[in-house]
Amino acid sequence: MPNYGTLLAATKKEIREITTHQAAELLADDYVALDVRDPEEYDQGALVGSLHISRGQLESQIEQRIPETDTKIVVYCAGGARSAFATKTLNELGYSEVVSMMGGFNQWKSDGREWQMPASMTGRQRARYQRHLLLPEIGEEGQQRLLDARVLILGAGGLGSPAALYLAAAGVGTIGIIDMDVVDETNLQRQIIHNTHRVGQSKVESAKQSILALNPDVKVEAIDRQLNVDNALELVADWDVIVDGADNFPSRYLLNDTSVKLGIPVVHGSIFRFEGQVTVFDPLSGPTYRDYVPSPPPPELAPSCAEAGVLGVLPAVIGSLQATEAIKLLLKLGEPLIGRLLAFDALDMTFREYKLKQDPQNQITYENRDRIQLLEYDQYCSPALNETGQRIPGT
Repeated sequence: MPNYGTLLAATKKEIREITTHQAAELLADDYVALDVRDPEEYDQGALVGSLHISRGQLESQIEQRIPETDTKIVVYCAGGARSAFATKTLNELGYSEVVSMMGGFNQWKSDGREWQMPASMTGRQRARYQRHLLLPEIGEEGQQRLLDARVLILGAGGLGSPAALYLAAAGVGTIGIIDMDVVDETNLQRQIIHNTHRVGQSKVESAKQSILALNPDVKVEAIDRQLNVDNALELVADWDVIVDGADNFPSRYLLNDTSVKLGIPVVHGSIFRFEGQVTVFDPLSGPTYRDYVPSPPPPELAPSCAEAGVLGVLPAVIGSLQATEAIKLLLKLGEPLIGRLLAFDALDMTFREYKLKQDPQNQITYENRDRIQLLEYDQYCSPALNETGQRIPGT
């Protein structure tokens, strides 16, 4: 049976090897750097922008991480041996444009070429998020992306509660919560982020305590304010995704117009008695709330939960789905509910999907973002008109 040296020599004859100088030229073009070292080696430094898949997980993860087999790849390890074997494996898997860098990362550093200390997780974090790390679609790179992400939740109520807890459990690094209400005893039937001892306390502070108790990795921005025209742009800017847990039409329209102006996707959810619905409003690639609800129904046809009641577990279903969609958006996974409305009926235990389309009459679009004006919205959220009877963009 051939020894390691013989196998390595034979493998190198079957692949293409390049120098670090040649690798630098290829990477400056359109090649992808693939680091196949172990996680602890990767944590000590890597090529700038490199993708990390340890050699032992290459076969199970490569198709999810690099699905196109014609992707041009420079493979490297510490010294050039593991990258040679990895290159041969990739060739056998159908990847046709793969080269191995001789000398590996050690030679790259010795040559004085640019490298970086990649963002990495601690041992405790790797243990906490182990089930995510095992998923090829997420892995360490995806988990790090979650740790770096910022999600804003409008409302610390029925929908915001499960959404916040599951986003925190998933390791979303910064969670903002906007709510100016206080915890009431009537909330406790469904708003699971609060508890009996916090009745009378600010909802955002109560939510913050629960989140930090669940996951101290998370930074919580407790925003004890009402979203309004004067602060909407300030509060909504600089977030990656917004989870809409609002319970009134003025807030939803204001959030919509602000998110459209800023180009930030909104994961919308709503509940009523035994029914709920979820969708994603992405102003860059699909319909928005004004496409779905151009004008609100009369108040008597849209009573609040306080007036009509709601099944206590219903927001757990819808809020969890909102958290799922937010994570998918952050990681660019699967097919988000963009242009699709998922409706849930708890009594029938059924899900139905409906298509949503952009309304050609809707002027509140990302393309018109520079003309969008945020105005106060009355209980009917009627669009304001100028003196000629035309709709003012942004209203």
